[in-house]
Amino acid sequence: MKTGLIFDMDGTLWDSSAYVAAAWNEKIKELGYDLKEITKQDIMGIMGLTMDKIADILLADVPKEERYDLLDKCGGNENDYLRKHGADLYPDLEKTLIRLKEKYPLYIVSNCQSGYIESFLEYYGFGKYFEDIECYGNNLKPKADNIALIAERNGLDKSWYIGDIQGDHDAAVKAGSGFIHAAYGFGTIEQDVPKIEKFSDLPELLEKI
Repeated sequence: MKTGLIFDMDGTLWDSSAYVAAAWNEKIKELGYDLKEITKQDIMGIMGLTMDKIADILLADVPKEERYDLLDKCGGNENDYLRKHGADLYPDLEKTLIRLKEKYPLYIVSNCQSGYIESFLEYYGFGKYFEDIECYGNNLKPKADNIALIAERNGLDKSWYIGDIQGDHDAAVKAGSGFIHAAYGFGTIEQDVPKIEKFSDLPELLEKI
């Protein structure tokens, strides 16, 4: 039986909120928009949403006919910024990925724009740990569909989705995947599910469930 681990990005593998805010503010200012500065807290509040919903929240003061064009420009700058600066990895991330890869194929599914996951992989040289990735920006599919797509594309008999917010749990259930809560991340889960208090707890938890 082939069991795979599929990871969410934000609040699970890293916290990029301060860096994303900086990248967006930089692009918005460069383009001459007079908008309220986007904060780290603003970004943390929208992590996990699809890009169109993020635009409607963060760029609500921009006319709708311009909003998604500005979203694309901010997203492009965000990818470039993260490729240059990285972000805040959770403790012992690489060490734990090395341990996990000895037993499981690893994947990433996120609601981010195209290029975001690649920025993470390129900056840290983590491409060698992950077999496949998928995101909303590539195909405009919701997270549940992309979790199922990764499982099907890679011949997984069973999968665990590791994420931090309620939407991650709901997407995993809809996709037919198990779910593990990254309780150190940005959100809480209503259901009683397996959870980890730090990323390095994951190998031991997987032995028990």
